[in-house]
Amino acid sequence: MRLKLYWQILIALVLAVIAGSLSGTEGSFLGVHWYPVYKFLGTLFMNALKMIIVPLIVSSIITGVGGMGNTQNLGRMGGKTLLFYSVSSLLAILTGLLFVNLFNPGIVDGEPAKAILGLDAAAFAEVADKVQGHSAADLSGIFLSMVPPNIIAAAANGQMLGLIFFSLLFGYFMTRIDRESGDLLNRFWSGIADVMMGITMLVMKFAPLGVFGLVAKTVAGIDADQMDDLVVSLGTFTLTVLLALAVHVFVTMPVLLVTVARVNPVKHFRAMLPAMLTAFSTASSSATLPLTMECVRDNAGVSNRTASFVLPLGATVNMDGTALYECVAAMFIAQAYGLELSFVTQFTVVLVALLTSIGVAGIPAASLVAITIILTTIGLPAEAIGLILAVDRILDMFRTSVNVFSDSCGAVLIAKTEGEKNILQ
Repeated sequence: MRLKLYWQILIALVLAVIAGSLSGTEGSFLGVHWYPVYKFLGTLFMNALKMIIVPLIVSSIITGVGGMGNTQNLGRMGGKTLLFYSVSSLLAILTGLLFVNLFNPGIVDGEPAKAILGLDAAAFAEVADKVQGHSAADLSGIFLSMVPPNIIAAAANGQMLGLIFFSLLFGYFMTRIDRESGDLLNRFWSGIADVMMGITMLVMKFAPLGVFGLVAKTVAGIDADQMDDLVVSLGTFTLTVLLALAVHVFVTMPVLLVTVARVNPVKHFRAMLPAMLTAFSTASSSATLPLTMECVRDNAGVSNRTASFVLPLGATVNMDGTALYECVAAMFIAQAYGLELSFVTQFTVVLVALLTSIGVAGIPAASLVAITIILTTIGLPAEAIGLILAVDRILDMFRTSVNVFSDSCGAVLIAKTEGEKNILQ
């Protein structure tokens, strides 16, 4: 029986830790050094991820926005839904930003963890030059980068903010032209999105090899005496993510339920418990969607009209837990490099995390792609995501539960604002 992908990745992680620990950077077999092999596998996987980013993001956002524009419900209910999802995702990201600055998981014993985590010291000067040295006066540059003078050059140079903004505009105005041309463009971009999904699935089939290479390379470069510090750093990172997710679920969302919808959060937790447990076990919002809709309709009392519009849209564009995780991960890596990120750079992290949570939410291993985009945008090496792969699976289970719970809160809030009376009676 074929093992599921996450089991393959977990096995690859265990083997990578063992292989990296045994071989170190000098180990060899029959004259072949293991460290360059790890580096090759990791680099090949990262190149494949980078290869799919631009066409995947552009086609996903254009078809997503175009599809929403063609629905009859996009008017009042659609506006409320998109507003809630934008606000909830932003609140989640800001919570993650607060906790990662509070706990500083990338700092161990007062020093950046770059040596402990096996980061490339030679690349530090180049990384620091890209990331640091920005002030609040550079904030205008972020908005200027959202409107690139040459969209082809922006794609070639990986200027993701410009590409995302262009894709949002293209998808919106695609629904405002005559129907025949709009349908033609929609089929064209849908075809590209389907092809890119197929390529993404192919790349993810080789994820265990890529994960093995990235993690083995990281472990091989770690001094045995620093292993305890590595566990502390990754443990603090994990704790930071979990605490931020807990605050979003048990504080932010209940406050919105009470103040906006006037419903009892405890009743809503009980109503959504089956869906949240299923999301935790499967780590898939899409796979949990049928049960989420059943819980929202039958347990929370939301009408089928509202649930059938809000929840599928949320499973596509609303990923609070994932967006929070992306932000914390990017900041953790920056801290590990010893970089003091300016307000402008942190604002960029928040903005890109918010936008990428829309563009890549529905694809396999969405967080890998999204974190790659964020790191590239602020000038950090994408290969550094190898640091967090060891704890990514367990965090994926928690953040998926948060994603599903946030979607359900959105359905309840919108149902109440639409005048529905039987909510959580």
